[in-house]
Amino acid sequence: MSEGESSRDLSGLVVARVGRLTATGQASEPYVLQRSDGERVESVEVFFRELIASGRSVATVRSYGMDLLRWWRFLHAVDMAWDRASRVDARDFSCWIQLTAKMRQGSGGPASAELAATAAASPNPVTGKPALGAGYSPATVAHSETVLRSFYDFHRDAGT
Repeated sequence: MSEGESSRDLSGLVVARVGRLTATGQASEPYVLQRSDGERVESVEVFFRELIASGRSVATVRSYGMDLLRWWRFLHAVDMAWDRASRVDARDFSCWIQLTAKMRQGSGGPASAELAATAAASPNPVTGKPALGAGYSPATVAHSETVLRSFYDFHRDAGT
C-alpha cells in the first residue's frame, strides 16, 4: 500500500465520546482540552495560549476547541498520536466527518453514517432555512480543516 492510501473502513469506524472541552472561567485560559483520562492536552493548551495572545476571542477558542476535540476523538479511535498523524490520517478524518452523524449532547454517540447521509430534511416552513440535519455541514467540515492546518502549522513553526 502506498503512502497516499488508507485501508480504514470509515463508514464503520466507531469514534467514542472520549475527552472533553472544559470552560475554565479564566480569561487567560478560557478552555482546556482533556483526554479520556482527564489529563490536559498540553499541545492544545499552548495553541490556545497563542490564540489568546493573538487577540482571538473566547468564542474562537471554544470553536477551535470543539474541532480539536473531534480530531482527538478520531485519533483515539484510530489509535494514533497527534504528533504522529499523517496527511492520510487528516484526509481520513475529513472523509469520516462527512460520513458521520453529529454527536448530540446527552446521546451515547453518533447515529449511523447511513442516517447522516440520508437525513436531509425539508426547510423550516416558517423561516425557509434548511433543517440542521444529522450530519456536519460543509462549513463545519471546512472549518475543521482550517483549524487543524492552523494547529499543525503552529506546532511545525514552534518545532514541536
